[in-house]
Amino acid sequence: MSATIKLKYRNKEYEVPAGMTVRDAIKKVGLQPETILAVVDGKLLTDDLVLREGMIVKLVAVISGGAPTPTLPHPTEPRGLGKGERRGS
Repeated sequence: MSATIKLKYRNKEYEVPAGMTVRDAIKKVGLQPETILAVVDGKLLTDDLVLREGMIVKLVAVISGGAPTPTLPHPTEPRGLGKGERRGS
């Protein structure tokens, strides 16, 4: 029996040969390395780390996003008064 590594992603489990890098293992199971983080015992792995026999690696999908687009008042809505301005001036 050859040495293997277990990769767990969501509710799926994969086995890959030991001696592969994290990046290569992620590719081998059909995932995109740019969208996945690899973790062992709560510690983040770098994608160039060589996986050793018996490791159990949890794969976590990267979720990204940006700041929401600011909302501007509708052109027909009244704008607020400037600093020091009063109604009727």
